[in-house]
Amino acid sequence: MPGSTAPAGRLFELRTYHVAPGKLEALRARFRDHTFGIFARLGLEVVAFFEDAPGGDRGEHLLVYLLAFEDRNHAERAWAAFRADPEWLEVKAETERDGALTSKVDSLYLQPTEHSPLR
Repeated sequence: MPGSTAPAGRLFELRTYHVAPGKLEALRARFRDHTFGIFARLGLEVVAFFEDAPGGDRGEHLLVYLLAFEDRNHAERAWAAFRADPEWLEVKAETERDGALTSKVDSLYLQPTEHSPLR
């Protein structure tokens, strides 16, 4: 695709966190202060990070982010390393001692089409 410098064949994962009531600030802080650094150390590439815009009537907050991987094997290895990482396990335990920060996490793997500007 003209103008695209991203490598072809990457796999993307769209993750949606349904934030537990009253836990939005704690989840933001965990990503900002810990998770992004652990991701970087383990090779999980965050492409974009979003929150739902104010004014919705869904009754819950969402945090949504897009990760890029070389392929499905890379994604599986990276997530396995993350889930077993001692720093992450400590952070998760500490930040969830008063309850889970999310009520649900959705994950969707996406493959760019040939006409996608992001590849």
